[in-house]
Amino acid sequence: MKQFLKFVLASIAGTIISGILLFVILIIFIGGAISTAMSDFDQSGKVTKVEDNTILHLTLDQPITDRGPQDQFNFDFGPFKTISNVGLNQILENIEKAKNDDKITGIFLDISFLNAGMGTVEEIRNKLQDFKSSEKWIISYSEVYSQKAYYLASVSDEIFIYPEGVLDFRGLNTNIAFLKGTMEKLEIEPQIIRGSNNKFKSAVEPFILDEMSQANRAQTEQWMGSIWSNMLAQIAASRGIGVNELQAMADSYEIQDAQDAVANGLATKTKYYDEVLAHLKFKTETEEEDDLKSVSLGKYIKAPKPKKDGDFSLDYKKDKIAVVYASGAIASGESADDAIGSETFAKAIRDARRDTAIKAIVLRVNSGGGSALASDVIWRETSLAKEVKPLVVSMGDVAASGGYYIAADADEIFAMPNTITGSIGVFGILPNMKGFFNNKLGMTFDGVKTGKFADFGELTRPLTDAEYAILQKSVDRIYDVFLERVSDGRSITKEEVDEIGQGRVWSGVNAMDIQLVDRLGGLEDAIARAAELAEITDYTVRDLPKRKDPFQKLLEDLNAEVSLQLLKRNFGDNAQMINSYKEIQEVQRMSGVQARLPYTVVIE
Repeated sequence: MKQFLKFVLASIAGTIISGILLFVILIIFIGGAISTAMSDFDQSGKVTKVEDNTILHLTLDQPITDRGPQDQFNFDFGPFKTISNVGLNQILENIEKAKNDDKITGIFLDISFLNAGMGTVEEIRNKLQDFKSSEKWIISYSEVYSQKAYYLASVSDEIFIYPEGVLDFRGLNTNIAFLKGTMEKLEIEPQIIRGSNNKFKSAVEPFILDEMSQANRAQTEQWMGSIWSNMLAQIAASRGIGVNELQAMADSYEIQDAQDAVANGLATKTKYYDEVLAHLKFKTETEEEDDLKSVSLGKYIKAPKPKKDGDFSLDYKKDKIAVVYASGAIASGESADDAIGSETFAKAIRDARRDTAIKAIVLRVNSGGGSALASDVIWRETSLAKEVKPLVVSMGDVAASGGYYIAADADEIFAMPNTITGSIGVFGILPNMKGFFNNKLGMTFDGVKTGKFADFGELTRPLTDAEYAILQKSVDRIYDVFLERVSDGRSITKEEVDEIGQGRVWSGVNAMDIQLVDRLGGLEDAIARAAELAEITDYTVRDLPKRKDPFQKLLEDLNAEVSLQLLKRNFGDNAQMINSYKEIQEVQRMSGVQARLPYTVVIE
């Protein structure tokens, strides 16, 4: 008994000590986060002060999401590090602020690789182009320009590259991981149900093929070719080089080093970083012995917006436009940062509809879709909102399948030329894992049921013909509803929607040609159009849904970082294995009929 009490007391003591240690570590994390966050403020606690003749220094080295956090909590503690994502809304707003800020003399674009989609990069590039209308300059520099980074930098007045650096210019490429072999090795049978006419619904191909189908290859060549053509046209206009000449450079892989980039007009000069800084001092008339005055985006976000008279003050307006951010996969229930929960978003749109101060709604969509049922729940709220006030959609990098479903009933739809959209089609996947359980794990199953279909949906056996027929009927019915939603929203016949549907993917440019999109433009264009439709000129923007508490988000980021470190320790750089495993998990998580792109399109 004494021994038992000894172990119990030791266990309790250990728990208390562990709790104390956890509390101490948590305090350190919080202190580091607060310290870092407060570093963006001056010692008096006021917002960031910008001095005269200051350069806005843009690195854009963090993941760029549609909507940035209100509070930046960044910390670096041992092996764990989290950095708040920067939002496209923050980037656009602060470039606009810098354009009108007499204290900002120019932008130093210090970039290499961009963690952003093509639509996002296009929006930032357009905003930088607009910044130049203030007769302020943009100078870019990098040791290595990725294609996305160079596309963004091509808008600059001067483009500098490290003498031994690299500028990547060879055309776009996308690679899809096919998991048929993986499924076969694991003895998992992906049972696919899709509309008989959905020949372009390539979402299921990674699970049943080992290469692209001809239909998918044809559509991918079309939308990717459209994106590449747009990039070439924009670079050609900025650099004064012909489109055909640029294409020839890419086809011959002519740009192999920094000197090639300069010789062919893609870059201005080769310079070391210290030489770039000296050039910036020359541009700002800064004495050689003095430091450059510069402000990072993270700090400039906290600088007040200048008024035309030069006085800084907050401006409150009665009328509002709600921007509802819908990013990630669509699912039923509550939202997460990387998922669109139907309950959360339906409520956000409903609240915006009922709020009399909100005169118009902009739905910002960045989603490859998900649950067809959840998409319809959100669609219903957009339909009700449209009856009360203007509803405009702004498409980001991707607004396809379920992402298009929730956008279809808007008054007007904006997309970027590089947006991936369409994919009007549905499918269902139910993995049969009998072989995996039996032959890999040695598990067998048996049971009792009181009805013929009582065990319908079990993963431990294959579907029967009758069950296949039931699922096929459900998929066909939901596809027909999808066609109706688009037909009603876009004022075209169901037959016309089906002709451009069938799961086919389009670029923003192509989508406008076939009436799936009304205008080419970004988030700011959509907001301006919503204001015009609402007949208001003096308004503020309210972001919805409400964000999580910053401290809760900090803990979630920490948990995600710990998980990432454990994955790296166990798998090293074997990213393909991890991605394959995640895709298999994605199949298992799919509930009901899907309107989605289950694999991520990454364009390099």
